[in-house]
Amino acid sequence: MLTLQTVLDVRGLSGRQVTDFLLNCDDKQYQRWWNGTHLQFHTIKRYSEDIGNVVYMDEYVGKRRLKMQAIVLKAVSGREIIWQMKKGIRLPVWLALTVEDIKDSVRITHTITAGFRGIGKALDPLFRLYLSEEFEKAMDEHARIEFPKLREIL
Repeated sequence: MLTLQTVLDVRGLSGRQVTDFLLNCDDKQYQRWWNGTHLQFHTIKRYSEDIGNVVYMDEYVGKRRLKMQAIVLKAVSGREIIWQMKKGIRLPVWLALTVEDIKDSVRITHTITAGFRGIGKALDPLFRLYLSEEFEKAMDEHARIEFPKLREIL
């Protein structure tokens, strides 16, 4: 398994604001969050309690443009959202966003995990080709810029 993780504290936001925004975001709100970098984020298919929702995301991370669909595996307002990436089929790649309210801030843990279980583990080094050290640095920088920007629009 390969894990890329960023942890940061953002003053003036609550965990509920972050999770509720991401579970109900549309393209216009997403673009307002970080114009020119965040291009699209919207729900394609919605289910009660948000579990199973299919979302589409299109954004720049560093120089790389990422377009993807994801399925909401877990959604706990004010606590956590876990998405599994999808390109036709579910991929062994997950994005987890965990939030914890602390004093007048929220601690945000942004984690990308990629890899197989069982015999497929032998293929895990291939993920490093896509999730390179350069991408890891760009993703960390991206998260450290985007979440304080979210405070400005909520």
